[in-house]
Amino acid sequence: MLQLKNITKRYEAGEFSVDALKGISLNFRTSEFVSILGPSGCGKTTMLNIIGGLDKYTDGDLVIRGKSTKNFTDRDWDAYRNHSIGFVFQSYNLIPHQTAQQNVELALALSGVNRTERAARAKQALDEVGLKNMYHKRPSEMSGGQCQRVAIARAIVNNPDIVLADEPTGALDTETSIQVMDILKEISQNRLVVMVTHNPDLAEKYSTRVVKMLDGLLVEDSHPLTDEETQAEANLDEQRQAQAVEEEKTLKRRAKKPSMSLGTSFMLSLKNLFTKRGRTVLTSFAGSIGIIGIALIFAVSQGATNYINQVQEETLASYPLTIQQSHTDMGSLFQSFVGAATSGEEHELDAVYEKMALYNLTKSLSNVEESENDLAAYKKYLEQQLQDPDSVMSKSLNGVKYGYNLDLQVYTKNVSGEVIESDISELVLQVIGDFYGVDLSQMMVYSGGLFSELLSTSGTLVMWEEMLPSSDGGVVNDMLKSQYDLVFGNWPDAYSDPTNKVVVVVDGDNEIDDMTLYALGLKSTEEIDAILEAVQKGEEPPESSQKKWLYEEICGLKYKTIFNYEKYRKMGSVWYDATEIDNVLESMYDDPNVGMELEVVGIIRPNPSSSSHMLSGSIAYTNRLTQYVIRQAQQSQIVQEQKANPNVDIFTGKYFQNNNLPDEQKAQYFENYVSTLSTEEKAQVFLTVNAQVDETEIKSAQDKLFAMDETQLRSTILMLYKLAASETGGSSSQQAQVEDYINSCDYEQLQSLVPTISEGYAMCLKMLSVAMQYPTAALQAEQLDKDMATYTVEQKAQCFDVAVPFAETTYEDNLTMLGDIDLDSPSSISLYAVSFAAKQEIENDIAAYNASVSEDKQLQYTDYVGLLMRSVTTIIDAITYVLIAFVSISLIVSSIMIGVITLISVQERTKEIGILRAIGASKRNVSSMFNAETVIIGFASGILGVGITYVLNLIISVILRAVTGIASLTASLPIWVAAVLVGISMLLTLIAGIIPSRSAAKKDPVVALRTE
Repeated sequence: MLQLKNITKRYEAGEFSVDALKGISLNFRTSEFVSILGPSGCGKTTMLNIIGGLDKYTDGDLVIRGKSTKNFTDRDWDAYRNHSIGFVFQSYNLIPHQTAQQNVELALALSGVNRTERAARAKQALDEVGLKNMYHKRPSEMSGGQCQRVAIARAIVNNPDIVLADEPTGALDTETSIQVMDILKEISQNRLVVMVTHNPDLAEKYSTRVVKMLDGLLVEDSHPLTDEETQAEANLDEQRQAQAVEEEKTLKRRAKKPSMSLGTSFMLSLKNLFTKRGRTVLTSFAGSIGIIGIALIFAVSQGATNYINQVQEETLASYPLTIQQSHTDMGSLFQSFVGAATSGEEHELDAVYEKMALYNLTKSLSNVEESENDLAAYKKYLEQQLQDPDSVMSKSLNGVKYGYNLDLQVYTKNVSGEVIESDISELVLQVIGDFYGVDLSQMMVYSGGLFSELLSTSGTLVMWEEMLPSSDGGVVNDMLKSQYDLVFGNWPDAYSDPTNKVVVVVDGDNEIDDMTLYALGLKSTEEIDAILEAVQKGEEPPESSQKKWLYEEICGLKYKTIFNYEKYRKMGSVWYDATEIDNVLESMYDDPNVGMELEVVGIIRPNPSSSSHMLSGSIAYTNRLTQYVIRQAQQSQIVQEQKANPNVDIFTGKYFQNNNLPDEQKAQYFENYVSTLSTEEKAQVFLTVNAQVDETEIKSAQDKLFAMDETQLRSTILMLYKLAASETGGSSSQQAQVEDYINSCDYEQLQSLVPTISEGYAMCLKMLSVAMQYPTAALQAEQLDKDMATYTVEQKAQCFDVAVPFAETTYEDNLTMLGDIDLDSPSSISLYAVSFAAKQEIENDIAAYNASVSEDKQLQYTDYVGLLMRSVTTIIDAITYVLIAFVSISLIVSSIMIGVITLISVQERTKEIGILRAIGASKRNVSSMFNAETVIIGFASGILGVGITYVLNLIISVILRAVTGIASLTASLPIWVAAVLVGISMLLTLIAGIIPSRSAAKKDPVVALRTE
């Protein structure tokens, strides 16, 4: 039973209020056909909306099946409308973009009925109202009567208790009106039908009860409920309530609230968008502009990143991960240089100030950190790893190359019959020296080999180079073979004994430069001299006597490596270099018992498809030759003799400075040494021995230097420098430059030099004091003899350490020079990775190795290629992010535009909102429907943007290749980035649609239904 108890509806308008219903009390039977008559504005529709739960009463109570609705929530009203009410409107209120069946199914969808059952029940309802086989027609394809029947079918499909019809025949002709009334009459047989109408004839003919209203009051009721009927209805309501409670207990769940599924929301939105295809496409395209911009930036950035990764991987062959025995921290050196470039002093910008550069840079160089790597231990670890096929190193390494400080001496006869060393280093140094007017050989000596190392690293001085062996012990690595084409002949591994087999390396045009041709013996000394002379005179070089050689001629070349130890002969107790004597080198070259003849067996050329090539030399040999030369040296007489005398230099007979002699032997040697000296030499020894200073004397000297004024300090520093220069040597121009710098320093800068010269100054003071006490060489020599008589063994040993001239080389240097090298202790280990990802695995494995050993055993290395590539990648990423930030503005603007368009869509679909609310859709359902619409637009924008980007990538790639000249540079948008961009587009449009969707959810369903 439905009961209206003293229902009042008041509309407020500022200070004024209007009562649409004035205390209406009315009871309805469970099944009857009630018509409500009355003039317009009397409150008929308002009462109908209150009964249907679309509008809320101001006072009173609406009782449904004995349950008050005073405390109903929005969700309760939604459930009530969906499960208990069916609306039939005068203007049908069908959703235009849905078919008849889909319109009817909506109420079932909100009830959670599955798809199959929904379709069957919707078709049955349409059949019942006479619309069989019209399931798939849209409202625009049907007549008014047919549309009204669809509305009735929608009202009854969910089997509601109450059907509310508001002027159902108002827009129909007479015949159609009768058909509709017949349907309603039939429906009222088993449920309550309440109809609002202006037609009293229809009401009298079809209704079982007529209620008349006037000015918000009930004025007549043709068939009200009696007390007995009211009680009977109340008892029936109680039974139904009890039955519902029992069912809930049995099912152990509460009755399901109506809710629109996500699929239904998307379906409604999608169909609405399809009805406005033009606007949807334009909106999606506008939204895609920002996506296209970001996607193109990502594509170009990814293309550049892919190219960098490709270069990195190909560069791994030329620049492997190399661990040197002596590691210099170049990162710290660069930081020191950067620090040295700034003065750090603050001053006014009112004049030009001095900034210290020379001292700071020199100090920076002195602060460079050097460390020694225990490569012997790591080689042992590495070889153990390589024996395990499942280890990280086995899977990540393409090859390992062990470097040794082996000076391979190779000679050949040139076209003039001269025996020359097959090397271009001296020739290059001569050319550069003549051009710049400097002695580069001396520069290399003074630079401690740094200059030579730089030239070798750059490939300038490399002539003979060892090929990378296979990780499985093979002679030539397959990676090297993939980088070079065999032009003629064979690879060394084609022979059973590849030890003396070498290959000549030509460039991509089958050319070899003239300097290398000279070193190969294919050009005479006279031809090279003629070229250099032409350059000096500014003339054109003379024509070469030969510009082309057959492959067979190149492979017929012979070379000989003369082992280093073979060049020395023994004379007395020392050894000397016999090749410095005329014609000895030539005789050694012709002697078949000296050295090893090397045979050119092939010619190789860089593979054009490979962008990187690991060989920088012109002749490549195998590691078998390296191992053979080292083993031969280890067995030689001169090496054995040096090993038997580890404290004495076999070339000079002098002791090594780092010796392990006992004090007694040192003392005896010092006595014997002094006994052989002249008076002047003894005097020098006396001064040297007595010039030694301790920390106290150094501190005293430092205090004296700080106490000097500027003139005295400058003179002292100049004096000390000249003394040091006379001892160490140096060109007059260098001395003049340093003296000019010292003279230009101010007092503060001079004082900054004091800590570095304090010890030398202390020694000078002490030596001067001794010289004043013993002014002549004779007195100094005589005093030395007297002191010798009183010295203890320890004192004589100390004199040995400071006064005896030692060999300029070390024991280790001599063995290395002779070719005696420990194969288990390489000077470098070069690790060739399979890929750039594998290189990272190798670095991780090295880090794990470092973590497993003590600090002094940890490996230090600098990954130059990685540092460079990471810097480039960082720059590209930074540019990418900046561009994305700019383009994101357009993406945000387009999202706002989509939000505005969605708001317009809300206004256009206001009636649809009212219909959905009338059949039980909640505010959240309405909101989700419009959110679904924005998500669909966002998805379409994303897909469109990504699709256009993939098309534009083809054009952009062509442009990039043409502009950069890089054939492999391709704009590439990864799938995952495309997916993320589509997701971002959907997210932004979803955010942009929040306000419009909330606006839609808050719309009053009564007002929405009235909107056209």
